[in-house]
Amino acid sequence: MCGILGGTKSDWDYDAAVESMRHRGPDSQKVVSLDCITLGFARLSIIDLRAAANQPMQSACGHVWITFNGEVYGFDELRKQLIAAGHKFQTTSDTEVVLNAYLQWGDDFIDRLDGMFAIALYDNRDRKLRLYRDRAGIKPLYYFWDGKEFAYASELKGLTTLCRDHSFQIDNTAIYDFLTYYYIPEPKSLYRNVFKLPPAHRLVFRVDDRRIEEALPYWRLEVPGSDHQTCSLPDACEQLRALVDNSVAEQLIADVPVGFFLSGGMDSSVLVASASTQHNQVKTYSIGFDTDEKDETEFAREIAIAFNTDHHERTFPREEMTALADRMKSWYDEPFGDRSAFPTFVVSRFAKESVTVALSGDGGDELFGGYRWYSRYKKLRRFGAGRIGSMHGVADRMKRNFPTGSASYRALQRLSWLTTDRVSLYAKLMGAMTTEDKREFAQRLEIDKDYDDYWHFRKYWRDDLPLLTRLQYVDFHTYLPGDILTKVDRVSMAVSLEVRVPFLSRDLIEFAFSLPESVRYQNGELKGLMKAAYTDVLPNRIINRGKQGFSIPRAYKRHVSAPEQQTQVTLLNQMYGIFP
Repeated sequence: MCGILGGTKSDWDYDAAVESMRHRGPDSQKVVSLDCITLGFARLSIIDLRAAANQPMQSACGHVWITFNGEVYGFDELRKQLIAAGHKFQTTSDTEVVLNAYLQWGDDFIDRLDGMFAIALYDNRDRKLRLYRDRAGIKPLYYFWDGKEFAYASELKGLTTLCRDHSFQIDNTAIYDFLTYYYIPEPKSLYRNVFKLPPAHRLVFRVDDRRIEEALPYWRLEVPGSDHQTCSLPDACEQLRALVDNSVAEQLIADVPVGFFLSGGMDSSVLVASASTQHNQVKTYSIGFDTDEKDETEFAREIAIAFNTDHHERTFPREEMTALADRMKSWYDEPFGDRSAFPTFVVSRFAKESVTVALSGDGGDELFGGYRWYSRYKKLRRFGAGRIGSMHGVADRMKRNFPTGSASYRALQRLSWLTTDRVSLYAKLMGAMTTEDKREFAQRLEIDKDYDDYWHFRKYWRDDLPLLTRLQYVDFHTYLPGDILTKVDRVSMAVSLEVRVPFLSRDLIEFAFSLPESVRYQNGELKGLMKAAYTDVLPNRIINRGKQGFSIPRAYKRHVSAPEQQTQVTLLNQMYGIFP
């Protein structure tokens, strides 16, 4: 795991920019100046720890340079294919495999890669810079372009440090979007002229005439538009276990110590169970809270005992919240509203004391249907919210259908503004502020009256998909890269820890979304397939417990700021001087 950057302007301060991302790569830093582009790199050594594997790395022919952040899964097999094709290797790193794969297969090389990555390749033969981001958006990649100069970096701070001669202007629509999503959705960033390369995209930049030639997807998630039974439950269970085992095996490969985040939930428990069949006494890490609310350590302990892990556990004291809140801006560089970043930072810091790589269960909910808002959306659609043009009689329906005080009852109380827009219903269940809630802020930010508040969700909304699959598809393309993976990347890299996500291997992603919804939600349950596949592997208490979510208890929240939606406005004011 590393920090990468590059730019077209020779007098930018590349050393300072690399230094600003040293936390991503404390083991070595290097800048290489070519005739038309400068490349920089900060390395966290994971595979082949020798200096020969440092970057920027040049091809044997001398024409191509690479800066690469991430890991390629199954790179040993690719290496064998490349050796058979005549390529020679000076290292055992996956970086050199990626470099030679490009030389062998050209732009098609990306189709042969699976992994988490942000790749930058400069080819002096055609004078083009090529950027690639992994399919799920696990690794970040920002780029700056003002119509003349171009730069890229792993983090926004790398670009703002590098391009100090540029006057960065805040994008007001990005601020307004933050109030909806609680993160700034790609391709936007906090600033105009700075963009996030979307997941599964390639960007080609011509350095001679300073033009972006293309910025297009190289992969799309294919999902059947119907729910025909094409896979039996026993077959699906067998395939799922085999794919998980293979992904865990590939992602345990490292030349440094590796461990697991263990929450006691199903996703992390499945990964630990798989790893325990492949290695003796895997290392596991859990954190608890100094209150019983949200504390899952007893469940993590049960899994650790069941699979004989080398378990490590620590309590996250609520008093530390104030100090951590002050670090939010330095972690994310732009507004980010997911407060589970705090316990994620704490468990990352804890694991880093004895390992350099940790495997996490992120992605399991998006692939196998674990979020409670899926069930709530289905209930509300059946009840009629989102279809009715008038809310006459809603109170009576609520009393008949939902217990007073239940999550669905509270959601309905807030849904009186809904008409026929299904995307708006989904957005509300995701916690989005309504257009009415944001009216004052829209005026202050000078947002057009016809601005679509939910454009990011709507971009991936597919009415041709079965209902729950449709919600998963939206989450996979929005919430997962914009919130979950962003959260984990920044706080883990803040302590120089590489976090890998086995559920987000290409094979597992494509398998999960190829299944009929009836199989994925076996017996009508969230994560029904996963429960069926691991019912004889995991303890019953883990299989049958409801989803907890890795969030902070109420007692901790007052150390950050106040009420849920108002928190986002407070954050913008305190950290960026917006909405004073």
